Amino acid sequence: MLDLLIHNATLPDGRNAMSVAVSGGKIVEVAPQLEAPAHQRIDAQGQLLCPPFVDPHFHMDATLSYGLPRVNQSGTLLEGIALWGELKPLLTQEALVARALAYCDWAAAKGLLAIRTHVDICDPRLLAVDALLQVKKQVAPYIDLQLVAFPQDGVLRAPGALTNLKRALDKGVDVVGGIPHFERTMADGAASVKLLCELAAERGLRVDMHCDESDDPLSRHVETLAFETQRLGLHGRVTGSHLTSMHSMDNYYVSKLIALMAEAQLHAVANPLINITLQGRHDTYPKRRGLTRVPELLAAGINVAFGHDCVMDPWYSLGSGDMLEVAHMGLHVAQMTSQAAMRQCFDAVTVNAARVMGLENYGLDVGCHADFCLLQARDPVEALRLRATRLKVFRRGQLLAESASAVAQLHVAGRPTQTAWMSNR
Repeated sequence: MLDLLIHNATLPDGRNAMSVAVSGGKIVEVAPQLEAPAHQRIDAQGQLLCPPFVDPHFHMDATLSYGLPRVNQSGTLLEGIALWGELKPLLTQEALVARALAYCDWAAAKGLLAIRTHVDICDPRLLAVDALLQVKKQVAPYIDLQLVAFPQDGVLRAPGALTNLKRALDKGVDVVGGIPHFERTMADGAASVKLLCELAAERGLRVDMHCDESDDPLSRHVETLAFETQRLGLHGRVTGSHLTSMHSMDNYYVSKLIALMAEAQLHAVANPLINITLQGRHDTYPKRRGLTRVPELLAAGINVAFGHDCVMDPWYSLGSGDMLEVAHMGLHVAQMTSQAAMRQCFDAVTVNAARVMGLENYGLDVGCHADFCLLQARDPVEALRLRATRLKVFRRGQLLAESASAVAQLHVAGRPTQTAWMSNR
C-alpha cells in the first residue's frame, strides 16, 4: 500500500490529470490517472503540483534585523555593508539563531525547502557561523540549508579573514565564498578569486562568489572567475552571484564574456528584488535597472537562478520568503514576458536553483524525494501572476504546511453572493 497518492494534478511541464505515488519518502510512480491503495489520497483538482522552491542566494545571519542599530537611509549597498559592520559587535548567538529559525518557519510555509545562505566570517568569534551551523542541524528535517563562508569585508582587505574562512570550513561550512569587488583594488579582487578558487579545489568544495555587484562597467571579476574555474577544472561547481555590472558593459565585451562563462559551465544567480533596489542609486535619469543579462545568459546555455538575497535586513526592508515574489520581480525587470520566458522564471526558483546547490533527488521523477508543493494555480505562469497560495507543502511525503485557498466572497447589489479567485480558468 502506498503512503500517499496525489491524483488529478497538473505538472509544471503541462501534463494534467496526473497521479504521483509516494512510498517511503520517495516518488515511486508518476502516471496519468493512477489507481492504487494508499493510506492518504489527495485530489489536486487540476491544481499545479511542483517541486519545492529553492533559494540559491540568501543572507540568513542578517535576516529580520531591520532597524538594528539603525535604518539604511541611502538605500545603497555600501551603507548596508557599513551598517552590518556596526551591528556585528552587538550580535548574540541566541538572537541569530532565533531570527534564523523564525525565517525558516516562514520559508517552510511558502514551500521554500532548500536555501543556500552566505554567512559572514569576518568576525573572529565566528558567532554567525556557529549560530547557522546550529540552525542547519535543527531545520534539517524540513529544510536543506547550505552554508557559504562569506568574507563580507574582503578576504584580503579584512585582517584575519582568510584564517577565519578556513576555520569556518573546518567547522563544516559547505561552500567557499568571496566578494572581489569589495577588495581594495581591482588587482586584489582578481587575486582573491584565484586564492579562493584554489582553496575550494584543494578541499573539493563548491564556490559561490559575490561578483561584480556594482554599476561599474569595468568590473571584470566574473571573467577571472571563469578563467580560474577553467584552469582548476571546477566546471559545474562554481557560481557567480549578482553580476550586476554586466548590465552596464558594452555588448561587444559581453559577447566574449558570456561565451567564456558558458565554456567554464558557471552558474549565475541574479537577485531581482535586491538588484533593482540597490543598483542605479547614483544615476539620475535614465536610471539603470541593475539586473544582470538573464535572457542572454540563458540563451547561451548558462544555468541561471534567482535568489531572494535579503529579507528585512540592512540592505532590504521588505520580503517574506516567497520565491514566487522573487520570480515575479525577475520577469518584470528582465522583460521576460513571453509564455516561454515566464516559465523560465519559474524554473529559476525551482529546478535551476536546485542545480546551483547541487541538490540530489530533486524533482517530480520516480526516485526523487517526495518533496513538493500544491499551488492554487493551473500552471507556472498563473502561479507567478497570482503569487499562488501554497495549499499544501510536503517534505518526504509528509504534510509540512498548508494554507486555506485564497478566495473572496463578493456581495454586490443585485447579484447573488458568489465566491471568486483570480484564475482565468
